[in-house]
Amino acid sequence: MGHIDPTKDIFAQFRDNNRPGPIHMLNLVRLREEAAYPDGRKASGAEAYAAYGRESGPVFERLGGRIVWQGKFELMLIGPQDERWDHCFIAEYPSVGAFVEMIRDPVYREAVKHRQAAVEDSRLIRHAVLPVGKNFGEIPA
Repeated sequence: MGHIDPTKDIFAQFRDNNRPGPIHMLNLVRLREEAAYPDGRKASGAEAYAAYGRESGPVFERLGGRIVWQGKFELMLIGPQDERWDHCFIAEYPSVGAFVEMIRDPVYREAVKHRQAAVEDSRLIRHAVLPVGKNFGEIPA
């Protein structure tokens, strides 16, 4: 069983840590070969995830979201060798509140049904935005 949606407790921790400033959300997504729609409709995982993007994108953009990085997974150099990811990207939101507002938006809530059908497993990792250091191991304050 993969990780698809946050638990209520984790989402409450996310929401309650409402510090000022933008957040970056690292998204790692593995798609099902065939989407698993509760109503039995047929689509590939890729088709369902594309529908999620088309339908949720306007809400994401209206709230100030943007994709700041994306890449194509090639090889797990360090980590579980059975992990692979079909989509790897970082989404930036202007604030925690903007992300929460997106999740609660009725258009988004309808679109997320496609994501739930499409995704086999995922990671969604919240980051504070920091300035880039000069060297490996340098962690800016």
